[in-house]
Amino acid sequence: MNPPVCVENIESESEQAPSRNTWNKDMATIYLIEQGTAVYKENLRFVIWVDDEPRKEIPIREVERILVFGNIQVSTQAIHACLQEQILILFLNLSGYYKGHLWNWESSHQANELMQIEKRQDAAFQLQISQAIVRGKLLNSKQLLLRLNRKRKVAEVARAIAGINSDIEALATVDNVDSLRGYEGIGAARYFPALGKLIANPSFSFSLRHRQPPTDPVNSLLSFGYTLLFNNVLSLIVAEGLSPYFANFHYGEDKKPYLAFDLMEEFRSPIVDSFVLKLINNSIFKPTDFERIVSTGGVYLSYGARREFIEQFERRMNEQLSHPDLQSQVSYREAIQLQVRRYKRSLVHGIIYEPFLRTT
Repeated sequence: MNPPVCVENIESESEQAPSRNTWNKDMATIYLIEQGTAVYKENLRFVIWVDDEPRKEIPIREVERILVFGNIQVSTQAIHACLQEQILILFLNLSGYYKGHLWNWESSHQANELMQIEKRQDAAFQLQISQAIVRGKLLNSKQLLLRLNRKRKVAEVARAIAGINSDIEALATVDNVDSLRGYEGIGAARYFPALGKLIANPSFSFSLRHRQPPTDPVNSLLSFGYTLLFNNVLSLIVAEGLSPYFANFHYGEDKKPYLAFDLMEEFRSPIVDSFVLKLINNSIFKPTDFERIVSTGGVYLSYGARREFIEQFERRMNEQLSHPDLQSQVSYREAIQLQVRRYKRSLVHGIIYEPFLRTT
């Protein structure tokens, strides 16, 4: 991946008048969240226009991905530029749920796709990848609980850690993917109630994971965080020339990018869960930052809070950490890319896939 881009004039504009659409200059990601925004191409730049705001101009060469939330107008010329420059456009609803994506799939990637189709029939490959995914997810979940419970010493959390540890040990004896899914579910049933015990802010409580819709503020933060993580994983899968539709652990009747669901699993607790607890325990968000949608019963971040969450999440993705594939420190986004490349090497060259493990 190209090194992070930096455009000083965009930074100075955002300091003078914060935009309701967020462009993260470090990672060249454009988040379009203000309804009614229009994006068009002018010479070698994207122009973002919203009512009552100065227009934003962003060099096309410095953009890697664009996330479109809800009712945003993207001109034909801007779409053509994205296809030509291989800029991924992700289309989401207002809550951040994935609707589809636009990408120029070059013929040079056909060999990868054919290999992915072939490996779907390889039970040993499917089992090895799935074991690694579940092992990575459970190990990282256990590690987060251990770290957060060092000072708290909550008995329920300690019991959950012991249970997850037993689940991890049992994975080595599992010989089919369905059983692995069972252990993943058992691990989640232990993990989330324990995570809720580590919330120190009395304004928030959490005991069970509710996904669609999220039924309380903590579930809302987790869901939105997982959505942003999913979109990052998806964009890096596509950028590596892999089809996101051929997975190993996740599957379903609908055609969805299940490989992104596979490869995000080991990053859920180190990137999103620890981040959400930090936001809550440091009182970054308040109960008044959420609103309930009567028609669905779901609880979601309000518009202004959603923008704050995105900005905080991008800072999280830029945090530095160690990865065994490189001597130098990498950002979380680069760590995801390295894992996608590990998966690709496993797919193409038969190298055993090892999950990402956060050890501290």
